[in-house]
Amino acid sequence: MDAFQALLDQLPAHNASDLHLAAGRAAHWRAHGELAVCDKRLWDDADMALLVENLLDPLRREALKNSGSADLGYSTLGGYRFRINFFRSLGRLALVARHLPERFASLAELMLPAGLKELSYLPYGLVLVTGITGSGKSTSLATLIHEINANMARHILTIEDPVEFVHRPLKSLISHRELGTDTPDFALAVRAAMREDPDVILVGELRDTETMRAALTAAETGHLVFSTLHTADAVGAAERFVGAFPGEEQELARHRLSLVMKAVVAQQLLPRADKKGRVPAVEILRGTAAVMNLIASGRSAQLYSVMESGASLGMQTYDQALAQLARDRLIDANLARPLTRNPEGFDWLLKNGGQLAPEGRK
Repeated sequence: MDAFQALLDQLPAHNASDLHLAAGRAAHWRAHGELAVCDKRLWDDADMALLVENLLDPLRREALKNSGSADLGYSTLGGYRFRINFFRSLGRLALVARHLPERFASLAELMLPAGLKELSYLPYGLVLVTGITGSGKSTSLATLIHEINANMARHILTIEDPVEFVHRPLKSLISHRELGTDTPDFALAVRAAMREDPDVILVGELRDTETMRAALTAAETGHLVFSTLHTADAVGAAERFVGAFPGEEQELARHRLSLVMKAVVAQQLLPRADKKGRVPAVEILRGTAAVMNLIASGRSAQLYSVMESGASLGMQTYDQALAQLARDRLIDANLARPLTRNPEGFDWLLKNGGQLAPEGRK
């Protein structure tokens, strides 16, 4: 355990985000998006088994045995907090520990659009943050929750697997519920939340239909609900959400979603041009009347055009975000171009200061 603790405590000083350990392998960490060996000593099966014994409670050990993986939140003696995932690889134990920042950075420090701050002050509704694993979804949500905690008297209820960021009460009351420790599953916890007088509910992940149903009900009954969804972009979030419901329920789910969805924020992290870390590219869809109508009528394909022309309403596409980052020389345009939906349109945005191309040139 001492060697493990020492490695974890070294991560923040080296700006490393993740520690990788596995039986039969040297320790690696990820710094600025790149993996590198951080300790040449090979970890063996006994080392990994000792970590399981010391870190996992009986319920999580059973989960690891039955499902092949287990999650937990963990704080070191040095005061650093991590999300740890144990898993099996070819029958041998491995883990990844993700460092969770000790302080809540501002939107500006995270280089996120300033307009996202408005989402913390919504009276009710559903806000989704999407992106691939490791794109910064949890950090962005923690920043929005901290904004509420620091400025408003609210009861904030978080439901996570595991609890990642621990918020200490400032102006708000904070209740953290962890799967496996405080509740058996997301859906049950969200339904139970209706009896716990929350103003704001953070659901760590909408991973099944029952949780989605419960989140819709919570948003419909006057709560502000934040959650994450694994989709690549904002447009795909609505269809991914509705598609999780059985066919006979999809029309109703689409209607309900259109009434409560206030925003979808999609993000990805890209290497900075100066090699000093990564910078987020962010796509934003806001729940305007036009957006609500398109979702309700199943015309999600038209949402992209609404985002393109919705800058005054706080919306932007990935292509617009990437072009702005390239113009600001924060990222390499040649790296960004293959990531765009429309490379020709991206080049137009670069040359014309973000102005949309004429209709025929999109």
